[in-house]
Amino acid sequence: MKQLLLTTALLISFSAFAQKIENIIIITTDGFRWQEAFTGMDPAIANNPAYNQGDSAGIFKKYWSPKPETRRSLLLPFLWNTVGTKGQFYGNRKHNNMVSNANPYWFSYPGYSEIFTGYPDTAVNSNGYKPNPHTNLLEFLNKQPSYQGKVAAFGAWDAFDRILNEGRSKVPVYSAFDKLGGARPSDAEKLISDMSAQSYKPFGEEECLDVFTHYAAMNYLQTKKPKVLYIAYGETDEWAHSGRYKDYLNAAHQVDQWIEEIWNYIQSDPFYKNRTALFITVDHGRGDLNKNEWRDHGSDIKDAYQIWFAAMGPGIKPKGEVRTSQQFYQKQFAQTIAALLGLNFTAEHPIGEKIELNRD
Repeated sequence: MKQLLLTTALLISFSAFAQKIENIIIITTDGFRWQEAFTGMDPAIANNPAYNQGDSAGIFKKYWSPKPETRRSLLLPFLWNTVGTKGQFYGNRKHNNMVSNANPYWFSYPGYSEIFTGYPDTAVNSNGYKPNPHTNLLEFLNKQPSYQGKVAAFGAWDAFDRILNEGRSKVPVYSAFDKLGGARPSDAEKLISDMSAQSYKPFGEEECLDVFTHYAAMNYLQTKKPKVLYIAYGETDEWAHSGRYKDYLNAAHQVDQWIEEIWNYIQSDPFYKNRTALFITVDHGRGDLNKNEWRDHGSDIKDAYQIWFAAMGPGIKPKGEVRTSQQFYQKQFAQTIAALLGLNFTAEHPIGEKIELNRD
């Protein structure tokens, strides 16, 4: 009888534990390498006049330490001082902890599709690919009674309309220079839209600066109170392609500050406090075996499949940097995120199995 009571109590306790996460914010920063995520700035790249933008001294002053653990904290203070102590961080290959693309292409559309569908479909092989034919996690969540009408996405790149198939999924996707607020925007939405439209556009009409994506998403978070929000920053990839290492590092540092702002807000708002998780990752890696390939990615770059992820929230064990020898894949993220919300993601295609974040 005592054993039965104990078992029942444990089941009740587990059920309560599993239900702690009611909301989730998914964040990506395009093509940000695991090398900088885990060891901070790379002195070989920072010393190279082809990439340091004439300011090697400035990069070293802001981000250098002889210790990798200190370097990474200088670059990503929130991720390492908070997520790295209260959450979980995966992908440091120096400890044989490996996270990889399962798709064979190692660039953006296939990567984001793999994140949200859990399916590395080899037919999804171009950044210009048509609206995604596969059901994605946000679409699935938007059909669940508890989440219907409470899911949204914001991305700096205009391809997110297709990647998340806004037309079919009915999930609002605000990408690049989309106007906010529809026919009746608030003053804040109109201001952000106007500033974005009139801004300097270093990446052309296909991608806006991250600052506009961030403030649009923050305004939506504060006023619409979504239960599931996706924010996709893009400058880390754009500055890397341009060979601007200082800007690449500064963009990552800024994203870290924005993630801190998001976390501080949700921990101050009763709707979100102690009910909300963060899941942070990237779409692909970049080259490192050949230092000149840090700018690039794709299947011709041998190590561009190497990625990372982090998670933090109620009920997620505070493991910090996970140094266990193991292999995870991007295709597992969708089911992992669904599981954090107590759900099982189903679709018409195969889905990678969830990662057991709390397994010892």
